[in-house]
Amino acid sequence: MTRECHVRFCERLEVKLLRPTRHFGMKAHIGVDSKEGVVHSVCSTAASVSDVHMLPDLLHGEEKKVWGDAGYQGQSEAIHEAAPQAQDMTSRRVKTKAGVDEAEKRKNRVKARVRAKVEWPFRIVKRIFGFTKVRYRGLKKNHEWVCAGLALVNLYQNRKRLAKINLRMVQQRA
Repeated sequence: MTRECHVRFCERLEVKLLRPTRHFGMKAHIGVDSKEGVVHSVCSTAASVSDVHMLPDLLHGEEKKVWGDAGYQGQSEAIHEAAPQAQDMTSRRVKTKAGVDEAEKRKNRVKARVRAKVEWPFRIVKRIFGFTKVRYRGLKKNHEWVCAGLALVNLYQNRKRLAKINLRMVQQRA
């Protein structure tokens, strides 16, 4: 199935309610295949829930590499429990008391390039489908909306490949 997995851990969608002091916030956590950009797992939580708690839910177990941001540093045990063959490719801190580690900074840049693919599904959901602000409907209904939106993202990202398959099927029938 998939060889590598990107995990985008926090995408905050907030909306203000009637009173300016009250806010409703949610996070959409997604797992994305690094080769094809397909979203394979989705979790939605309240904005107050830590991202680290969602890590096992985002991994399907067949990953070879897990690319996470620096907030997931030190979670290699959780990664190996969820995906035993996975290599932990999370970004490391570059600032220490001794100064800035330039070698680690270069490694983090390479990791960030791979992790950048996970931003595209959020861009499509926000820009193309218009899901930028969340109305308070409850986490369950908002989660269902996010799941539907990300399913459409998978179709949108693979539309050219699907069109070629459809064309081949039509030509075989004729």
